[in-house]
Amino acid sequence: MTEIAIYDMDRTITRTGTYTPFLIHAALHRAPWRLLLLPFALVVMLGYALKLMTRARLKEINQALLLGRHISRAELAPLTASFAERVWQLNTLPGALRQIEEDRAAGRRLVLATASYRLYVEAIAAKLRFDDVVATNSIIGIDARVTARIDGENCYGPAKLRMIEAWFAAEGIDRTRVRVRFYSDHASDAPVMEWADEPFAANPSTKMRALAERRGWPVVEWGI
Repeated sequence: MTEIAIYDMDRTITRTGTYTPFLIHAALHRAPWRLLLLPFALVVMLGYALKLMTRARLKEINQALLLGRHISRAELAPLTASFAERVWQLNTLPGALRQIEEDRAAGRRLVLATASYRLYVEAIAAKLRFDDVVATNSIIGIDARVTARIDGENCYGPAKLRMIEAWFAAEGIDRTRVRVRFYSDHASDAPVMEWADEPFAANPSTKMRALAERRGWPVVEWGI
């Protein structure tokens, strides 16, 4: 039976979130004047906290503010490469890296499934030697530039499971013939945890820890 190991990314493999740090990194290296727009980004975050907009819309607006409404792939490549190197050096959990290597050595197919944007996640996945990526996609304009609009769903909550299942279908993988383990820190990933054969609560948030205790899911701590 084929085995697949699926990992969430932010705060599962990394110590902290990556989306806002990526936007700041990109602005700093591409257009430092955009850092002056950070107060507006914070206002947008407040609007999300007050439930005035969706999580997807929050991401689109902040990307437009700090990265621009569109960017060519040629401009994007060095930004994502340098950010992936920074994540690798400064923002990965030692235990997560050990587990990734253990799953690789066991012959499991490694999949990174995250709500973060594919536009920079692929560079991180390559650095970590993942086989595949399921992530939030960006609309690509007719001029081949990456826009600040989400293509399809934000890969979060129930949508993450739908997108993983869509990836299975696209890859021709029969779910009944594979064994899936899944690692995540956040309770929003409960649908994927329930669907997986071997769910692990990794560095769990308070809600995820409580959920893991109720469901009997193993808890792993990767901080050291």
